Amino acid sequence: MAEPARPTGAATLLLIGAVAAAMFWLGQHSAAESLAATPPAASVVPRAVVARGELAADERNNIDVFKSASPSVVHITTLERAASLFSIDATQVPRGTGTGFMWDDHGHIVTNFHVIQGGNGARVTLSDNSTYSASLVGVFPDRDLAVLRIDAPAAKLKAIAVGQSSNLLVGQKVYAIGNPFGFDQTLTTGIVSALNREIESVTRRPIRGAIQTDAAINPGNSGGPLLDSAGRLIGINTAIYSPSGGSAGIGFAIPVDEVNRIVPRLIRDGRLIRPSLGISAAPPEFNRALGLPAGVAIVEVAPGSTAAEAGLRPFRRSERGVVSGDLITAIDRQPVTTLESMLDQFERRQPGDAVTLQLWRDGAHVELRVRLGQSE
Repeated sequence: MAEPARPTGAATLLLIGAVAAAMFWLGQHSAAESLAATPPAASVVPRAVVARGELAADERNNIDVFKSASPSVVHITTLERAASLFSIDATQVPRGTGTGFMWDDHGHIVTNFHVIQGGNGARVTLSDNSTYSASLVGVFPDRDLAVLRIDAPAAKLKAIAVGQSSNLLVGQKVYAIGNPFGFDQTLTTGIVSALNREIESVTRRPIRGAIQTDAAINPGNSGGPLLDSAGRLIGINTAIYSPSGGSAGIGFAIPVDEVNRIVPRLIRDGRLIRPSLGISAAPPEFNRALGLPAGVAIVEVAPGSTAAEAGLRPFRRSERGVVSGDLITAIDRQPVTTLESMLDQFERRQPGDAVTLQLWRDGAHVELRVRLGQSE
């Protein structure tokens, strides 16, 4: 069978030329169509803006709360001394950051104790970016609270509006303003997720009644305000639960009722002066070992103390065993089950206040009126 004829060199060149011509023609045709589709120059302008209408009521409230409260929120930079290897001089360098807020028009700034802990100085930056050196007024580590003071013009000192935490309800809207990761004046929103939580202070004493919120709280928010929808202070953002170190939607705030009780005393005294009875208490194991009811078993009464004057009796050892003493079961009808709960009740009172102790004595319940002394 004869093989089909192969194209000669000239035929090949003609074929390639024909293909090239066809491609050129198609390219020219596409370009022409593209040019024809291009709109006239007059229409190449920015699009018209569509009016958005009124802001939603929720948005307006967010804006109003921020405008009202943000001038009261400050950025705190703690300082530490750094010595030079080549000089005997030491300078103050930044150590950490946190948030605080203006308590009054006298320059008092409230924050968390752990924000300033370990530092030997602090700078406070206001919402207008002006910065002032701060002095330490008072601290109460058991509640993670600290008060600083700045000397700034009165026009710049806008005290935050104070609300109430005892009547909060789960589901209420809340706002947090702070400086997460150093980004100052950051607003986040959420709700009251739960009430009466218990968190641990830096001294490992429990802080009871904490507010749980899902408003984003991150490192740097500590010491900042938690606000209600009226822009009032309802708590101080203090802690987060986070496996990663960032916000996981579980934050905690010290309730404002506790803050409002403690801060004035820190401003006045520099510390919280607790009332005292002048007693030493046994550990809980003591009650269990002797089969005693829940309460605070007194094992020592200091001579000359208010407890001694009132005739409180300590448990004591004798050759025959343990001699029964007094067990405090309530203060002014508020149950006392542990030393911790007794201290909580003392913190709500002042030295010199008179209280009624409910006691378990020799198997019977008795009451005794006592005037509280002052702890050292």
